[in-house]
Amino acid sequence: MKALQDLDILVLTARLGSLSAAARQLDLTPAATSAALKRIENELGVALFVRSTRSLKLTDEGERFLSHCAEALALLKSGAEAARSNQSQFAGPLRLSLPSDLGRRTLLPWLDEFQDAHPQLTLQLQFSDRLFDLYQAGSDLSLRYGEPEDSNLVALPLAPRNRRLLVAAPSYIARCGQPGDPSELADHNCLSFHLDDYRHDRWTFHRDGEALTIKVRGNRSADDGEVVHRWALAGRGIAYKSHLDVAEDVAAGRLVRLCSDWQGELAPLNLICADRRQLSPRIQSLRQYLAERCQARLAQGDGDE
Repeated sequence: MKALQDLDILVLTARLGSLSAAARQLDLTPAATSAALKRIENELGVALFVRSTRSLKLTDEGERFLSHCAEALALLKSGAEAARSNQSQFAGPLRLSLPSDLGRRTLLPWLDEFQDAHPQLTLQLQFSDRLFDLYQAGSDLSLRYGEPEDSNLVALPLAPRNRRLLVAAPSYIARCGQPGDPSELADHNCLSFHLDDYRHDRWTFHRDGEALTIKVRGNRSADDGEVVHRWALAGRGIAYKSHLDVAEDVAAGRLVRLCSDWQGELAPLNLICADRRQLSPRIQSLRQYLAERCQARLAQGDGDE
């Protein structure tokens, strides 16, 4: 479908800032991608990009038009999927954005199983802990902890009662001991997560109606959740991780839960999309599949209270 492909090219080119890079990712020639952009500009009668020798940048008109592409893409893809539904309910591409740690260690094998059950489904995965616009990122769906800041997005719960756990490797505990209470974290090396100007170094715990927030310190911080996980496994310090991320390690004894009489913060996992019209039968099936596996994973311990 030419209109759908042209809009996909526009969105991907805007995200990558390069016509040739978009062409490579879509397996098209630069001439074909350039022609698609010219068709849209000719139809609108405005320039959508400022072109230089090295990159493309959206004009003000291009920024405004791009903000409306989400609804247009959702409608076109919904119509195309409905037209193909008699042939195969689970055929075609599915583009997902996943958190780095949960995505690589947990979701990737689950998605492999889902695709094995539906071999005509094509998966396109992005791994990142950053929050971004679904369509500028070129994704149909995103799995993220917490509620989206954009109220226009649709968040479908996968693990609404998932919590953070305080964990450390046996080697760290043997070397440094373990806190008997969260207030003792000040005496320990804590591994924190940061993203741009945000740093998750205030850890909150609950017990019997009491809330306790501790500002932690440590000699390591990363903008990638998987890196923090690896440091914890290596005995480099104490981590405050989602139960979904560490359930297998706790069950296997590679990590030990600390201060277990305190509850960590809620870290609900949601499947996020831009429009409810995207919730086709295959997406609902994927949601149910992932929710069931999340619940089974949370049964490995008591982090889903």
